[in-house]
Amino acid sequence: MDQTLWRQYLGRFSTTFSDMSRQIGAQSRVASAVALSLGLALTLPGAARSDTLSTNTPTQGPTQDNTRITRTGTGTGTDQTPQVRRVLRGPVTNLPMPRYVSMKASKAHVRRGPSKSHRIDWVYTRRDLPLEIIAEHEHWRRVRDQEGVAGWIHHSLLSGVRTVLIQEDMLGLHVQPNTESPLHAMLEIGVVARLGECSAEWCRLSVGGFKGWAPKTALWGVAPDELRD
Repeated sequence: MDQTLWRQYLGRFSTTFSDMSRQIGAQSRVASAVALSLGLALTLPGAARSDTLSTNTPTQGPTQDNTRITRTGTGTGTDQTPQVRRVLRGPVTNLPMPRYVSMKASKAHVRRGPSKSHRIDWVYTRRDLPLEIIAEHEHWRRVRDQEGVAGWIHHSLLSGVRTVLIQEDMLGLHVQPNTESPLHAMLEIGVVARLGECSAEWCRLSVGGFKGWAPKTALWGVAPDELRD
């Protein structure tokens, strides 16, 4: 081949090879940029998921305990905040409601509504019977008895003296608030006793000249969580 033609051929080949190299280099840079972009796009969602998991995953130490206390607040356990119970007040007396009272009179008409114009539904004929006030209207109180029946009674027929109704037949009246202590007396079901101090599970009663302790679960006229000195 003529040397002049050979040099021209080699020149064109070199130019073509250089152009191809530049194109390949440009494509490599574009591919690298795309890969970098894809890498960031994949990393960012992964970081968000990691943050979410770390927030929901329990941690060690005070943070976990504080969160548990704030969330529950039930008062169970040694490290939890005691639960605050809302106390409702009567619109007339501003006393807690519901609350327990007793019959002052030996006879009381129970009416359908809070006035003498309402019909009498029945009559209570037992002094000192424990009742629960569940509503107030002027001089009238809506009361509920141990059977869950409710009606309106004039407030003058009620007393703040606390009594309870024995709910268990032959209930033992103990010297001390525990089942192992000696008995003072045995009480029949339906007996009304004067209520004294109460602990979480026991109440001190007075009836027929006898005094002693009885389990709170066997009494009607005292709230399960009520404490009395």
